[in-house]
Amino acid sequence: MDLEKLIENYTPSAHAVEVIKHSKIALLVGISGAGKDTIKKSLLRDDEFTDIVSHTTRAPRENEGVLETDGVDYHFIDSDRARDMVTNGEFVEVKYVHGTVYGTSIAEVERASRKGIAVTDVDVQGVAEYKAVSNGVVAIFIVPPDYQSWIARLKRRYTTNEDFLAEWPKRRDSAIKELTRALEVPYYHCVINDDIERAVEVTAEIARRPDVFTRKDDEARLAARDLLQQISM
Repeated sequence: MDLEKLIENYTPSAHAVEVIKHSKIALLVGISGAGKDTIKKSLLRDDEFTDIVSHTTRAPRENEGVLETDGVDYHFIDSDRARDMVTNGEFVEVKYVHGTVYGTSIAEVERASRKGIAVTDVDVQGVAEYKAVSNGVVAIFIVPPDYQSWIARLKRRYTTNEDFLAEWPKRRDSAIKELTRALEVPYYHCVINDDIERAVEVTAEIARRPDVFTRKDDEARLAARDLLQQISM
């Protein structure tokens, strides 16, 4: 069976389920430009939080002129190693995207959770997979404060306005899909990133406490719904 089919049929092992159920895990999600990566980096400066480093078969990339580091940004593996890990049931979740394997290993979750709160950034599909294993994981969706702020943040990522406009349809469609899926389920805490220090503080507070919801969560979800309406217009 080829690797894509193996991954398509992959089911987490009983051991993986037990590890997830007994670990404190915070999943960070957000549309592009919301500030998810900045919040994650800020959390990881606190020894209470440890990154879950994912595995991938893609090659390291350069980010702002710096090449990604194996074991820090990702565990870079080849297809044969990925096949062995899938066959041996070593992943909590794994996906095959456009010829590339991305996955979270049981060993990484165990390593990170031993130190405190394990944190990772995933997409809405990844959150659904974690939630299918254990409802105890905490899902936190990072949202920009408003439409205009979001557009301004996105534009700063591009050298020219033409580059931005070329990518805009894809960014817009992705944001609509992610926000729609997040608002369809009840398990997301939403954090409005209108001030990065406050957003980091709120995200850390949510990650630390039991997975209970407050009025602030409701208010943030309403703001996220308003943003979705603006993007969809």
